[in-house]
Amino acid sequence: MVLKKHYLIFCSLALLTAVILLGFIFTPYDPVETDFLNRLSPPSWQNWFGTDQMGRDIATRILYGAGWSVGLALIVSTTGAVIGTIVGLLAGSLGRFVDGFCMRVTDSFFAFPELIAAIVVTGVLGPNTVNMVIALILVSWMRFARLVRALTDDVKQRDYVLQAKLNRIPYLLILTRHYIPNIVLSIIVVWTSSWSRTILSISGLSFLGFGVQPPQAEWGAMLLDGKPYMLTAPHVMIFPGVAVLITVLVLNLMGDHLRDYLQSLEK
Repeated sequence: MVLKKHYLIFCSLALLTAVILLGFIFTPYDPVETDFLNRLSPPSWQNWFGTDQMGRDIATRILYGAGWSVGLALIVSTTGAVIGTIVGLLAGSLGRFVDGFCMRVTDSFFAFPELIAAIVVTGVLGPNTVNMVIALILVSWMRFARLVRALTDDVKQRDYVLQAKLNRIPYLLILTRHYIPNIVLSIIVVWTSSWSRTILSISGLSFLGFGVQPPQAEWGAMLLDGKPYMLTAPHVMIFPGVAVLITVLVLNLMGDHLRDYLQSLEK
């Protein structure tokens, strides 16, 4: 059973990687090329998912948009994990003033709902891809900081860490040899769920007009473009929505299997 879950994790990662690479390297049509004579065409052999209001191939735009939706979410979640891990390690290992300061800053960020805070930041900085990424990083690191702080505080009480401190082992060496190896598995599991949640946030911000801007292909922006044609040409919205749904489901399932697999390794 453990081996089967191991293969599921590997296959999920391979599938996501293939989708991202295919979107940027191999697409049947130009994702931004317009063909007004073929606008709002239903699914066919030439256009598997049909065309949008400007005659662009939806299947091509979904493949190309995967690089933006999934790739940007990977950048945001990874950067947030790194920042949160550093803050949590410092707070949990140093304690006292550093712990109090880091956790108060973290709690202040937690006071605002993530998506609303991201909308406010992008509204102030301006709606574009770079500002959206900055906004999402600013609201994604706190979960990692709180988790890592709790894990680090637990590791700090263990005998081998106390012995290392008594032996005056350098602080950085204690971090790399004792703290990080004991918390990295939990960070990976939370990072996976953060990745899927960030895809929803990116799609949501783009759908509201605060994220990736036209004519760039991105799943949330495609949903926004297809909104006026929801009744007359529903395929314009259905297929990007299904792409978001399937990707988030795959990442969540991958996270569940990864958690079970890592727990079996610990046992």
